[in-house]
Amino acid sequence: MSYDRTVRLDADFDTAVTAVRKAPADQGFGVLTEIDVRTILKAKLGHDMEDYLILGACNPSLAHQALQADRGIGLLLPCNVVVRRDGDTTLVQALGPNTMVTLSGLPALEPVAGDAAARLDAALAALT
Repeated sequence: MSYDRTVRLDADFDTAVTAVRKAPADQGFGVLTEIDVRTILKAKLGHDMEDYLILGACNPSLAHQALQADRGIGLLLPCNVVVRRDGDTTLVQALGPNTMVTLSGLPALEPVAGDAAARLDAALAALT
């Protein structure tokens, strides 16, 4: 089972991050959190790695619908978007929304996952 949606961009990391902040917003997602994994691992462990940023994005309407079906579904909401360097390109990755349906087994989440997938796919397509 593929759990992610990934696009590869021929763009430098900073340009990709700027684009990723805009594309989900056009689909009703807001970026609420940011985790700079590279900086954290360097500061806490002295470990060097490629640029790696986790953006916590949320569409309040879709999150509300999913939480109405199952309060524990917050563990599986497709909210994280990863932007990371991969050689000379930048990858943008997000959890496939159908993963929450597959793992929870709740048919009530299917319409939410379908809507989220359409919006996520549009956001990712806008990047390429």
